[in-house]
Amino acid sequence: MSGGRELGETARLESVFSRGPIDATLNRALRILLVCAAAWTLPAHGETVMAHPPRIEATDPVVAGIMQGAPPPAGQSVMLANALVYPFNRWSFSNMRRLLPTLGVWRGGGVPSPLRLESGRASGLAALQFIASDGTRHAFSDLMSITDADGLLVMHKGRIVFEQYLGALSPHAPHALMSITKSFVGTLAAMLVDSGALKADALVTHYIPELVGTAYDRATIRQLMDMTVAVRYSEDYSDPRADIWRYMRAAGFMPRSSDNAEPGNLYDFLKTLKADGGHGAAFSYKTVNAEVLAWVLKRATGQSLGSLLSSKIWQPLGAQEDAYFDVDSQGSESGGGGMNATLRDLARFGEAMRNNGRFNGRQVIPAAVVADIRRGGDPAKFARAGHTALDGWSYRDMWWVSGDKDGVFEARGIFGQALYIDPKAEVTIVRLASGRAPANDANDWVTLPAFRAVAHSLMTQHKSERISDSAGSSGSQAITDN
Repeated sequence: MSGGRELGETARLESVFSRGPIDATLNRALRILLVCAAAWTLPAHGETVMAHPPRIEATDPVVAGIMQGAPPPAGQSVMLANALVYPFNRWSFSNMRRLLPTLGVWRGGGVPSPLRLESGRASGLAALQFIASDGTRHAFSDLMSITDADGLLVMHKGRIVFEQYLGALSPHAPHALMSITKSFVGTLAAMLVDSGALKADALVTHYIPELVGTAYDRATIRQLMDMTVAVRYSEDYSDPRADIWRYMRAAGFMPRSSDNAEPGNLYDFLKTLKADGGHGAAFSYKTVNAEVLAWVLKRATGQSLGSLLSSKIWQPLGAQEDAYFDVDSQGSESGGGGMNATLRDLARFGEAMRNNGRFNGRQVIPAAVVADIRRGGDPAKFARAGHTALDGWSYRDMWWVSGDKDGVFEARGIFGQALYIDPKAEVTIVRLASGRAPANDANDWVTLPAFRAVAHSLMTQHKSERISDSAGSSGSQAITDN
């Protein structure tokens, strides 16, 4: 975005903020966040953006002095009011349990499933050149700086071939997954449908009668899972009056307004939503749909979301670390964006999805569930949502499905979270980030070309080399997260 366009958008947002009854601290935090959201848009054709990546090391919390000291100096503390604001999110996204109440996802008492590290590939991948959608050339290693990544991991044929950490993130530290959470919730829902414990064609109100008369009256579970519920709810991060901010305050992600007029928890907030047309006609991405689906799962099973995820996925995967959910004032987990997990454990989940649900010597997720997800939803319904960088894609069970010849599908989260799976190339890529702007349009222009280039390179190398272990292939070793 050019300087003039950015200043104009900043002035517009300043004007909007000045008209509203938002507390001073929250006003300031939202002001910074929204100006960033306005400034980081998908580049127009021919427009060069980020040709010279910023020095991400300068925003390392230790280097920047964020949350350093006991107590940290004024202006360097991270609190709920500024936890989503760059560069404070460089610390907060790896430390959410220090800011919010949480509920754990137990990994179980078993031995963690081994991950194998293949030596000799990382430097080649780091130097791999690709062309972003704006025409600029980059090395894969630039992706860390361009997208403010905290961690980036690439697996090929079940082995780690690239792994890098920056900032506050370490191999043992869970990181906020944001909307990747939705894909876990959608997978759990699909597993329950597969087992008969949940009816996809049942009405939402069959499980949650409290939603009679709301946006979810007459909506089905399938429509929830595929985001085709017609709900009057705005998720425009550049609009300070969008419903997403009311949702975030109800979920506990941001401080509540001092007048206490808004709903104080997730479920009370969901009851306020109204319909906006007929259900099932078009894809419309709304975080609140995932929250309702998570509520349904709890009602259908009598378990917390954390307990359900632990027993169905986390323990069978052989996760190395406990995951956890951020919870609201009533202790309800956020199924729309509240999960936190490590880079490697997210890679384990991605590998299970790549391998038709099989991982750690067992069938973690039914093969039929994974096949249904990978088939995708209705591209025509998806196209109406206007995701220009995702032409031809669809949405199924809260996964983003490319429909391309390689069968790529993805779990995505705001501020740069990504779990990218290419079954044909036998590649899984995980990125955890703390970007300047929330919406994925801020990084799709460079992220998707980078991921495609890595997958193509690894697949091409494998086909051309066909090197046996006895003929000088790169060595591999089992690693643990010690």
